[in-house]
Formats: sequence, C-alpha cells, structure tokens
Amino acid sequence: MNASSKAYTNRQSKFSSLMADPIAAISFADPHADPYGRLGLVRNPDGSVTRQFEHPKTPVSSYDGSPILLVKDVPINQPKDTGARIFLPKEALESFPGRKLPLLIYFHSGGFVIGSVATTGFDDLHRALATEVPFVIVSIEHRLAPEHRLPAAYEDCLEALHWIKSSQDEWLEKYADLSNSFLMGSSSGGNIAYHVGLSASSCVDDLKPLNIKGLILHQAFFGGNKRTESELRALNDTLLPPHFTDVLWELSLPVGADRDHEFSNPVLSIKPGQFDQIKALGWKILMAGYENDALFDRQFEIAKILEGEGVPVVANFVEGGYHGIDIFEFPKTKVLCEVVKEFIISFVTTA
Repeated sequence: MNASSKAYTNRQSKFSSLMADPIAAISFADPHADPYGRLGLVRNPDGSVTRQFEHPKTPVSSYDGSPILLVKDVPINQPKDTGARIFLPKEALESFPGRKLPLLIYFHSGGFVIGSVATTGFDDLHRALATEVPFVIVSIEHRLAPEHRLPAAYEDCLEALHWIKSSQDEWLEKYADLSNSFLMGSSSGGNIAYHVGLSASSCVDDLKPLNIKGLILHQAFFGGNKRTESELRALNDTLLPPHFTDVLWELSLPVGADRDHEFSNPVLSIKPGQFDQIKALGWKILMAGYENDALFDRQFEIAKILEGEGVPVVANFVEGGYHGIDIFEFPKTKVLCEVVKEFIISFVTTA
C-alpha cells in the first residue's frame, strides 16, 4: 500500500470511530457525497438554501461550576445578531489587580457558511486555548453566508474590534490586557484574520487602546480557480475535497465572483506597499498548518509572499495531519496551544 492509500485508509478508519460525534459525522464523510447535505443545507431552485439542522452547540451553562473558566455570551450588534463568547481563566481573578492576561480575539471556522462561537468542536478549542496558554478569549459571532455573503463576516469582525476597544464589559476592563492583543482564526477564520488584520492595520489609532501585536492564521482557508498540487492530492479526501470547498466559495463569495476574487485568492491582488503598515507596526504573523491539508499549498504560498514582502512570519507547517486535526484530536490541540503560547510569549510585554 502506498503512502497516499495508507493515509486514506487511516482517515476512513478515523471516520468510522468518530461517527458517534455529530460534528465528526458531518466532517468525515464520503468525499463524493452531496456537499450541501454535508453542510446541512438544501439548495433551492432559485439559488437560495434552506438550513436543515443546527450543528451541536455547547451552552454557557455547561461551564457552571468549572474550577478553571468563567464563560459568558454577550451581544455586539443585536440587529445583525452578532456577538461574542468570552472565556475568562479564573487565574485572572486570582492575580487581579496585579496582572492582566493577553487578549486573543478568535474567528471560528466553518467555511463562512456554518458554525458559531458555541459549536461544540470550536468551543473545545476555545477551552483549551484559554486554559493552556492562558488568554482572555473573545470569540466573535459573525453573520453567515449565503444569507450574508462576504464581506459581511469581515465587516462584523472589524466592528467587533471597535466594540472591544470601547467595551465597558467588566471582564475585559479588569482582566484583559488590551495592549497585548492578537487576532487568531482557524480555516475560514484564518482568512478573516488575514483580511481583518489588513484593515485593522490601517486604522490603529481608531482602535486604541486595543493594540494588536500579531496575527495567527491557523490552517487558513484560501482558494483559487486553478487547482494546486495539494488540492489535486485531496480529490478523495474525506474531510475537504476540492469540490466541497468550491461549494463553500460559491455560497460565500459575492454573487458572480469566482474563486480568484481577492477574498478567496488574495495573492492575485497584492499591491505594492500593501504590508508596509503591518511592518511598521512590528506585527508578526504565525502561519500554522499541516502538509496533508488540502489547503496547504495556498497557506504556504501566502507565508512565502509575506516573507518576501519583509513581514516577520513564523511558519509552523507540520508533516502529515489533515484539515481540522486540531479540533478532532486533542493531543494535536495541546500541541497547537503550545505553538500559540510560544508565539505570544515571544513578544508580550508586562501589563
């Protein structure tokens, strides 16, 4: 059996063992299955979609009595139904008022189409980051496509930054060090962190006292019309075959746009001096991923372009793996937490 076949067989075995988990059952599936069905959607004749079910969520009440974390949901823009889930490690209370914790502003995955801050798999990652690093985490609830196509998610997440900087939320005021803030996103959230990070770099004065130190792009979701080698290797992938990501882009990009649009394929629209402000601010960018991820080539290309533009990049690309491994395999979650922690500690200042 060659390496590719062995990896596929192992993935199928993993799929069988995870079927009891609703999120895993959605994610690890026949690569040729209906992509709309996998997303819990039905495509209507007029091009709209009907949502068939809601993905499993972890309620805030599940944290009641936790010896480690305090968790709450707060609204940001009620007419848009956007908000945030805040994770506060209890050690922040113990060290108050002497020390505040760094602030991690997190954008969840889901291809811009599914998921929320409360989705169980994402919530588990929040929990690990908040306790292992630790951070005060503000995970942003943005509007979803196709009901709200891009740039809606970017706009919501940038609005969230402005909400944070002027928020009178007690947890943020007392325990979060806004001067040591980081933007992190997984998959589509990594795409959001990239685009919102660029926008935020051009309005830093408006965001004060929020002071962003760096971006963390975790298995970031980018695309393009021409298939890359890593995408071609993933034609039979059980998690993220190219035809599945094609549908995610079809549902999330502006109507009429193709996958070479700047939201999907930003390397085609880079302008001279585009990253000058990021360099002037001294931001660093952590690019984290796995070589067997169908999106690896696009992530690696972005990392090389950023390096070529003189942006300080910490590249952490690991052999093997697959897209979303840090959510499905807890040992990998802990490794990701250590990578993020090392990145943050490298230039966090004392509050």
